[in-house]
Amino acid sequence: MALTQTQQQTLIETDRGTPMGELFRRYWIPAMLSRELPGPDCDPVQIKLLGEELLGFRDSNGDFGLIQEFCPHRGVSLFYGRNEECGIRCAYHGWKFDINGKCVDMPSEPDESNFKDKVRVAAYKMIERGGVLWAYMGPPEFEPPAPELEWALLPKRTAMYRSAFKSATIYKRSKAASTRATSRRCIASTSMTIRCTKARTATCTSKPIRGRSSKFRIPRADS
Repeated sequence: MALTQTQQQTLIETDRGTPMGELFRRYWIPAMLSRELPGPDCDPVQIKLLGEELLGFRDSNGDFGLIQEFCPHRGVSLFYGRNEECGIRCAYHGWKFDINGKCVDMPSEPDESNFKDKVRVAAYKMIERGGVLWAYMGPPEFEPPAPELEWALLPKRTAMYRSAFKSATIYKRSKAASTRATSRRCIASTSMTIRCTKARTATCTSKPIRGRSSKFRIPRADS
């Protein structure tokens, strides 16, 4: 039985507050590869998960953070900010947020002001397993155990070598396939050349032209 439009919408919508969105937010979600955030204070990465525009970054301590992309002050993307001293600083007015979504610096406010303590952005926990960064976007009290897939539990060097071996194998197979294809094209081209040569040889026989002296002959192809 075909699904109704309402049923289809229920299955495909994953925004916060939707049935499928709340379901997915009870699990760890593979968000990005670890190599996309190679080291402390590296460039942040824009990512969209379950309908939310997010920003992944790595702070000065090497910890991973996943926060909402846009600054709550004027809606500027934090992607263009500066990743420095354990936080992302907005390029517009300098508001700075850590991996937990807390505003830790607000240059426009005097030192005695505590306004920054009242400002937060959405932030989600992110961990590394098997060269993949996994995000949990649900309530902290429902957080499940970290993913325990066999490939995700391998030692980092083993996983790295397996990945390199797999890449090398794929490269060798593709190169071999390319070589075979080139060989087939060369064989086909050679066969066509031989057939054309035979056809020309059969056509260009040594026979006198009608009505003319036998000294006007078409030379043989092999002469």
